[in-house]
Amino acid sequence: MNLNIRADKNNTFDAIVVGSGMTGGFAAKELTEKGLKVLMIERGREIKHPQDYDTAMKEPWDFQHRGRVTAHSAEELWANKRFGNLANEETGGLFTNDKNNPYVEKRPFDWIRAYHTGGKSMHWGRQSYRFNKQDFEANAKEGIGIDWPIRYEDLEPWYTHVEKFVGVSGQKEGLDVLPDGHFLPAMPLFTPELHFKKVMFEKFNRPVTVGRVANLSQPQEWHTKLGRASCQYRNKCARGCPYGAYYSSLSGSIPAANLTKRLSILHDTIVSEIIYDGQKQRATGVRVINQNTMQTEEYFAKIIFLNAGAMNSAALLLNSKSSRFANGLGNDSDQVGRNIMDHHLGVGATATVEGFLDDYVYGQRPNALYIPRFRNWGNDKQSYLRGFGYQGGASREGWNRGVNADGFGADFKQDLTKPGQWTIGFGGFGEVLSNPENRMYLDNSKKDKWGVPMIVFDAAFGENEITMRKDIMNSAMEMMDAAGFKNITGYNRPEVHLGLGIHEMGTARMGRDPKTSVLNAFNQVHDCKNVFVTDGAAMTSSSCVNPSITYMALTARAADYAVKALKKREL
Repeated sequence: MNLNIRADKNNTFDAIVVGSGMTGGFAAKELTEKGLKVLMIERGREIKHPQDYDTAMKEPWDFQHRGRVTAHSAEELWANKRFGNLANEETGGLFTNDKNNPYVEKRPFDWIRAYHTGGKSMHWGRQSYRFNKQDFEANAKEGIGIDWPIRYEDLEPWYTHVEKFVGVSGQKEGLDVLPDGHFLPAMPLFTPELHFKKVMFEKFNRPVTVGRVANLSQPQEWHTKLGRASCQYRNKCARGCPYGAYYSSLSGSIPAANLTKRLSILHDTIVSEIIYDGQKQRATGVRVINQNTMQTEEYFAKIIFLNAGAMNSAALLLNSKSSRFANGLGNDSDQVGRNIMDHHLGVGATATVEGFLDDYVYGQRPNALYIPRFRNWGNDKQSYLRGFGYQGGASREGWNRGVNADGFGADFKQDLTKPGQWTIGFGGFGEVLSNPENRMYLDNSKKDKWGVPMIVFDAAFGENEITMRKDIMNSAMEMMDAAGFKNITGYNRPEVHLGLGIHEMGTARMGRDPKTSVLNAFNQVHDCKNVFVTDGAAMTSSSCVNPSITYMALTARAADYAVKALKKREL
């Protein structure tokens, strides 16, 4: 008996954070900095910054297969391969082995995962845009899904809090559709992009700006204190940044939490279930499985933050059954796992640009131009709801243009040492509407190697999204034609499914009514107040902008609320 008491004491913390990625890292930072003793649980292996970025400094010729997707990667990282080249030699080692972590597709779903320290914060595109005021109001105005329980004003100070810590370079534009934030100096637009910006304003009154990206253009004291340095314009971010120039939880929030001496991290540990005490009407801890030894153990805490990603956080709620929650923890509404949202990908246009041959750039800008939403905004009305923005940009062809070109010999090789013509391309990120029939659930008859029920996906784009995709392609081509670009080619990849945007969200949505939502305005599970969900699962609608900065703002706000509630003995 005494042995168990000592074990419980050693395994007891003020807070448990499930996941070490974008929101898990931020939850750990906020909670530890406010004085809590925190246990972070990561299901994947440990990666250390910067020494474990194995390919970060390699040249193209250092790769055995010149960076291509190997047969091994194609077999073992099959979901990642759907994206295009995520599973290649340069980055494949940082993505999850799909063969060892299978899931079921009732309808195709492209689930991209990264099980290791830092999670997908190691791989995100770093585009950082705030939701606008209308994004929080559109559901209620249009009768889609349910209303957000918060408004832009509730999140605005937390956006600033996050942006300041993360470090976002960008240009203030004064646009309602794309609210300004706390920015470091912006990266420059290239000359053809400046031409495009001028034409878009003159012909369409559409703004064009440089991407707001979480790369340090001018590090501040709090960045350098963590060992972060200026962006080197290498554009090899996906390999892991040894300079800490792009923000990840591995180079930012986790080091900040470690400075407090109040963070403990478990790796290779799968949280299989949240332990619920029916008498106390609260969660008391989590049950875990070591993915290598299969050993099970329990850890206890006053509060639990779920930050495992929208799908895994929802799966954990669904698998946490008790006499009180027979349908899964917090699932009285039957909304856990439903309302899957994502953003469009694989639709846009490309073109060649004549002229500007005397203009060249040095370094490789890890960024893009951004065209804010203009559809269904202001006086524009379309046959579909919501809208989209574009990300992309101009570049000059390099030596690799010779791969498929005719020619040989010294003159041919000499010509390839000169920059080629300019090209331009951009793709749309469009909003996906909330739909309870787009869902994931657990199949208790099919279990993974650790005995945990497998996730089944049953979700797809609806008519609104299909109609929007056509407009995304056509509008891109129209703008390129207006700018005088040539050889314009539109694309709308038919094989793209939900999930491929890697912005999955909505599976445990926030709302005012426990009958139609899972979380309240502070990301608490309605009927289990000491469990918070602050990753993409919490989203009530998806907007058309990259959501990570919103996830982190929600996390910081919820952590602040949780600590204050603990001090008041409300949890």
